Amino acid sequence: MEVQIGVAKINKYASSESGDSLEVVERPGGGVSIVLADGQRSGKSAKRISNMVVRKVISLLAEGVRDGAAARAASDYLYAERSGKVLSTLNIISVDLQSKTVVITRNNPAPVLFALNQKIRLLNDASQEVGIYPNTRPVVFEHAMVDNLCVVAYSDGLMHAGGRKGESLQVDLRLAKLLSELKTSQEIADDFLDKALQLDDGRPGDDISVAVLQILPNQGDQVRRMSVRLPVS
Repeated sequence: MEVQIGVAKINKYASSESGDSLEVVERPGGGVSIVLADGQRSGKSAKRISNMVVRKVISLLAEGVRDGAAARAASDYLYAERSGKVLSTLNIISVDLQSKTVVITRNNPAPVLFALNQKIRLLNDASQEVGIYPNTRPVVFEHAMVDNLCVVAYSDGLMHAGGRKGESLQVDLRLAKLLSELKTSQEIADDFLDKALQLDDGRPGDDISVAVLQILPNQGDQVRRMSVRLPVS
């Protein structure tokens, strides 16, 4: 099997910087983690908040701390640094080769899409953002590593796309269509972002980030690859 990751993100219209921070890192015991945070407010102030959360999580994961404990520590850290006056959402999606599991950790009211053999489930148990209360716990979901598994996490800009016109993106139905077409993770991420931009008439009302992880049968070689595209104005 192979792990395939795709990411797509864009700033809020007329904003010079995204308040979302997203990093993909290798785990010390083997595997990979996607860490996505969306800071309160917008622009540079939100970026500082989300970056603080993501960097804290990454440093703890690098030390071998479990995902749930890393999320709790990041929440306590933000609470202590900002006296509980700012918040951030947080998602961690991990493929852990030690436990042979996929671990989804949420401190985010927005759901995560989980699909297995094209059957889609919304992971939408009540979840609290990090930073506003002490001892905030994440919601953790764990599943064995198996082929034809897909996870999609996103910031709330995707949920709000089209809101000015009373429209919205039906994420579960869209994912079902894309999986039936055997799209790659990058193609899925790009499609979600493209549809959100269409709903917002090309002027996103909020920062939008989409992260897609799939576990698929290995059809290639043993080379690890990563591709990044960063447009700079």
